[in-house]
Amino acid sequence: MQTNPPIDRLSGLLERFRVQAQLHHSGALCGLTVFDAREGHGYLHVLRRGCLQVSHPDARDVPRSLHFDEPTLLFYTRPLTHRFHNPPAEGPDFTCARLIFDGGMRHPLVRALPALITVPLARVPGLHAALDLLFAETDHVRCGQRLLADRLFEVVVLQLLRWLLDHPQEAGVHPGLITGLSDPRLARALVAMHDAPGESWTLERMADCAGMSRTAFANTFKEVIGQTPADYLADWRIALAQGRLREGHPIKRLAEELGYANPSALSRAFAAKVGMSPRDWLAQTPA
Repeated sequence: MQTNPPIDRLSGLLERFRVQAQLHHSGALCGLTVFDAREGHGYLHVLRRGCLQVSHPDARDVPRSLHFDEPTLLFYTRPLTHRFHNPPAEGPDFTCARLIFDGGMRHPLVRALPALITVPLARVPGLHAALDLLFAETDHVRCGQRLLADRLFEVVVLQLLRWLLDHPQEAGVHPGLITGLSDPRLARALVAMHDAPGESWTLERMADCAGMSRTAFANTFKEVIGQTPADYLADWRIALAQGRLREGHPIKRLAEELGYANPSALSRAFAAKVGMSPRDWLAQTPA
């Protein structure tokens, strides 16, 4: 029986929409520590040992209070004010980083993931080696420490994302990109669209990538991802256009790269998704 070769579900996505980490703190935290959403960062906290009480004063989609008593990852995918309440005498041991997602809330992973994901360290296979290296760097000040710690945090983020692709329900992920990439058949179509957004993607061609009939593919795609294939492709192309516009690329070139007949067609599709023309959007978008 012929089997499909494995595919890389993340590289094409993260090459176009980067996630950068910046070491924020390492060591004990005592008393009250506040991480303010107004700073505009996501966060990845690694609780190495000890207990932790977390509160979310502006909570909507996350619990107002959480307690942890085992080594845990706390992954804040977007700016969300959170407070750590720690005993003044025996504060827990932390290493944490700010996370910067290209495009902010427009980053496909930010749109697809819950605001907060918490995972015991023991649940993520392969994390031990990366964390050992990370802790070795953050425990001692050495040349290049911050740069190396930032890259190691990005490795941890990548390993966590791998785990999420295989455990979306456990992480509380709603229908969307992550659940689509978790489905072996849909993942093949999604990766193909991610890697070649400018090609002519008919429903039949998408279904062929997935190894499904057109009807089965369309129905499964809508059920698992929550959008039609055409709508998802349009979202992906416009997200790419936004990033490229911010880099200074002309809309004529983007229309060619993203599969639109001309700049006017891209502008119409852009306005339909974003609510304004590319020029108006760019004028009000921070550099």
